[in-house]
Amino acid sequence: MRLSTCQQYAHEIFNAALKAVHPYHLIRDQIKRHKDQLILPDKSKLDLKSFDHIYIIGTGKSAAPMARAMEEILTDVLTGGKIIVKYGHTDKLDKIVQYEAGHPLPDENTLVASRQLLVYTTHLTSRDLVIVLLSGGGSALLEYLPTEINLNELKELIQLLIQSGATISEINCVRKHVSMVKGGQLAWFIAPARCISFMLSDVLGDDPAVIASGPTAADPSTYTEAIHILQKYQIFTKVPASIRTHLEKGYSIQIKETPKPGDKIFERVQNFLIGNNTLALQAAEKKAVKLGFQTQINTSKIHEPVQKVADKISGIITELQEKSKPADKPVCVLLGGEPTVKVSGQGTGGRNQHLALLVAHLLRDNTKPYLFMSCGTDGTDGPTDAAGALVTSQTITQAAKKDLNPQDFLNNYDSYHFFDPLDLLIKTGPTLTNVMDIMLVMVP
Repeated sequence: MRLSTCQQYAHEIFNAALKAVHPYHLIRDQIKRHKDQLILPDKSKLDLKSFDHIYIIGTGKSAAPMARAMEEILTDVLTGGKIIVKYGHTDKLDKIVQYEAGHPLPDENTLVASRQLLVYTTHLTSRDLVIVLLSGGGSALLEYLPTEINLNELKELIQLLIQSGATISEINCVRKHVSMVKGGQLAWFIAPARCISFMLSDVLGDDPAVIASGPTAADPSTYTEAIHILQKYQIFTKVPASIRTHLEKGYSIQIKETPKPGDKIFERVQNFLIGNNTLALQAAEKKAVKLGFQTQINTSKIHEPVQKVADKISGIITELQEKSKPADKPVCVLLGGEPTVKVSGQGTGGRNQHLALLVAHLLRDNTKPYLFMSCGTDGTDGPTDAAGALVTSQTITQAAKKDLNPQDFLNNYDSYHFFDPLDLLIKTGPTLTNVMDIMLVMVP
């Protein structure tokens, strides 16, 4: 099989993964309605006639298609709805108001939209139902700050965390403890109404307490842990003083902790997972087999620093090349998860592009054919318009012809400008889904 054919098939396999986790279809496939009964993913039933009002609120990159699906299901009984999405991630909705705001860093629209969303929660009773739609990106898009912390200070904190190499779980632990709506605190606003959340996971382990910083899930993390995370990555003294003071007040129990497992506030709350990285990988595997590959899913739990992930992937490629024989089927190995990157350069890129460039550089002396692709399922890798990048055994040679030195771009964390002139960036535009990253290895 030629590398050009592999390149075409890699795109087809990735697209199959995206299709399997499109949030509109996930909702329509898992949530049904029979007359006045709403049938939930666990097959339990909810009597819609028992509620005086039904509201939909949501946040995240996938909130709009999720809202469209729920609007279709509940159109005749829906009182109203409000969602917050990343700029450019809207959908066609009739009864649900859409607000656009900043991501990965919140902006003024984040705070304004969040206040508008919380208006619904001010007069709720036990005879009301609130359906919450959550997906990746929700941590940045929904925010209600303590009075002593301002937006610029929050943005500075998040930027430090993103560049530190902290995992998403660690980042969200800190976010929960500088917020009044994350870490189960939205459940406080919604009570005493019934609350049902549908979640699309972009985190390892699919923990409801981590997805979108778990606004409707019990939070086992603490102020103490948040401080330890900032100390672990040596950024505690760099964050704004107002945030340090707030966390220290929480540590000394001057501020109420986030609601914990067993809290009565969650007695009328249900959280349902509707899609994740594993589901996307399974669809990718099915497509690869159909295209004639001997296929396996290696893992859906990639979370190590990007250099370790690159070492792992280059090792997989080398091992497959050594084992392959001319008569063998081409091989496709699939991986999922989210590598971490500690950024130290001034360039442009994202973890997927940086990973792809690392793999190509590690295999620079390997002339046997291979292909590697790594992409974010949300269509955005870092602060760029690319989902990720693709490399082959020919990439380093192609780069040399254009006087592109991979090491220079790696040192400056500028993978985007390495791949752009080689036409190896993967650009999908907003996919309206988000289940971490998909990585694909091919040995023809």
